Amino acid sequence: MSSYSSVREILAQLISFDTTSRLSNLDLIDWVEAQLLELGAVCTRIANEEGNKANLWVRIGPDAPGGIVLSGHTDVVPVDGQDWQTDPFELTEKDGLLYGRGTSDMKSFVALCLAFAPAFSKLSLEKPIHFAFSYDEEVGCQGAPAMIERIVAHGARPDAVWVGEPSLWQTVSGHKGIMVTEVDVYGREAHSSLPYLGISANGEAIDLMGVLRQIERDLTTQAPDDSPFDPPYPTLTIGEIEGGTAHNILARHCHFGFDLRCPPGFDPEEILAPFYEAADAADKRLRAAFPECRVEVNQISNVPFLAPEPDNAADRLVRALTGDNAMRAVSYATEAGQFYTAGLAAVICGPGSIDQAHKPNEFIDPAQLKEGVAIFSKLIDHLGRG
Repeated sequence: MSSYSSVREILAQLISFDTTSRLSNLDLIDWVEAQLLELGAVCTRIANEEGNKANLWVRIGPDAPGGIVLSGHTDVVPVDGQDWQTDPFELTEKDGLLYGRGTSDMKSFVALCLAFAPAFSKLSLEKPIHFAFSYDEEVGCQGAPAMIERIVAHGARPDAVWVGEPSLWQTVSGHKGIMVTEVDVYGREAHSSLPYLGISANGEAIDLMGVLRQIERDLTTQAPDDSPFDPPYPTLTIGEIEGGTAHNILARHCHFGFDLRCPPGFDPEEILAPFYEAADAADKRLRAAFPECRVEVNQISNVPFLAPEPDNAADRLVRALTGDNAMRAVSYATEAGQFYTAGLAAVICGPGSIDQAHKPNEFIDPAQLKEGVAIFSKLIDHLGRG
């Protein structure tokens, strides 16, 4: 059986790989795959189009449907501009806590999977246990869909998917979906004293953002009864704006981005219909005025929600292992929604706190790893009993 020391040792190795989403994760995948091949695991890479990143789907046990998927992403968010007191890519113990990028989000769960892989491989399994390690979760859950499709197409449809996002080992049964959209408005530069000679991209973008702001306000009145989400209604936020070169020049280009987070029961396309209509009308008007002027709307990602289904197989399994019976739903999105959309029972539960995610000096309490060892030991017993 694995121990805290082995989990910590593996976590230190995983933290040492800088897998910021803009970079390749292949060094980490190479290392993980080498450990698992020695145990006789079947490892399948599903690469991105460029070939510089890969998911790793791992099967331990028989090539059969059913079983359990343990899911975690390998990428982390950037540390640029953050005030780190330790090397973010070296696991450092300080004041009784373990610091490093990805300690909570979410390499500790991956470390637990790898630390217990030898024990999994020694079991006489009637159904397999899978690891699903993805890339580019932090930039819109872009890596996992291809791996999920491969698992289902292979006929390996599992009974339960356990996504180990940080939850302090509390069971999370649902989350909102998220749609991320970027908008580029192109105008024509002119002197600000002669605005009729050009078009201000900033002005046009402000009008479009005004439509979004009205949608945002309207959504606050659409809270379903007895919703487990906080807040219970969909939320829309404009997170980035950049445009113009000087105060006395009509802006040639303005860029802005927004996200829409919907609980189950809401259609993001329907919510954004007034914005799409306004953007299309503005695009036609700008193109008619000057050939280089236009509005471009690009959907960057659309991660589906995870609908709370407390009686599904994944939920039952994790609650049995953790002893947690509380009902929870969260407003952030995860790959669990993508497994759910593929018709697979999914649940979220993992070490560390989401409050640490994406912050400088990210840490995990060693007690979370020790609790993970106890939970995974129960999983071994559960699998051993068939």
